[in-house]
Amino acid sequence: MYRVLCYALIGLVITSLQAIAQDVGITPEQGSFSVTINGEVIEISRIQDTSHRLTPDFTKTSRPCPPFCIHPVSAAPGVVTLGEIEVLSFLEDHVENGTGLLVDARVPQWYAKGTIPGSVNIPFPAVEASNPFRDEILKALGAVQSGNGWNFDNAMELALFCNGPWCDQSPRAIKALMAAGYPAQKLRYYRGGIQMWMLLGLTLNQPNS
Repeated sequence: MYRVLCYALIGLVITSLQAIAQDVGITPEQGSFSVTINGEVIEISRIQDTSHRLTPDFTKTSRPCPPFCIHPVSAAPGVVTLGEIEVLSFLEDHVENGTGLLVDARVPQWYAKGTIPGSVNIPFPAVEASNPFRDEILKALGAVQSGNGWNFDNAMELALFCNGPWCDQSPRAIKALMAAGYPAQKLRYYRGGIQMWMLLGLTLNQPNS
């Protein structure tokens, strides 16, 4: 009887360990992530199906360059480049308390296919000087017109992303913001973008769902 109980206990331990090993966490210490933005709880985790594969749009390896060229790790001098864990930290440190925005700089049709939870869509052409409404966007981001220029002392911290290392939409937005005077130290670049986010099985938000 004792031997049977021992084997049963060993079996339970092995089963428990297997179940733990199959859980797909974000880090060894963090299984999931949550943050409250504008009163809404945002949950981010990874897909638990270990046989999951990317959808066709993000499995392509060789797209014409230009325009789909590989971008440097740095989008511009002084702009910090983020990885996925740093994106989560940015949501917690800046977006949750209203001092920053996670910006999906892609055009709306790409944004509608799925985006990082907690992000807002500011398409890259919207912050280019050619957009007649650009100044209104800068004001919404906290910039104040000062003479012929802008004061960005109280402007929001921004972290921008697009489709991935071969996508130029967020680098273009960053360069356009800097050309307007937005300080590099208030900007961040998530180079991995949606492609890396999806590759790691992280939660996507469907804006129109």
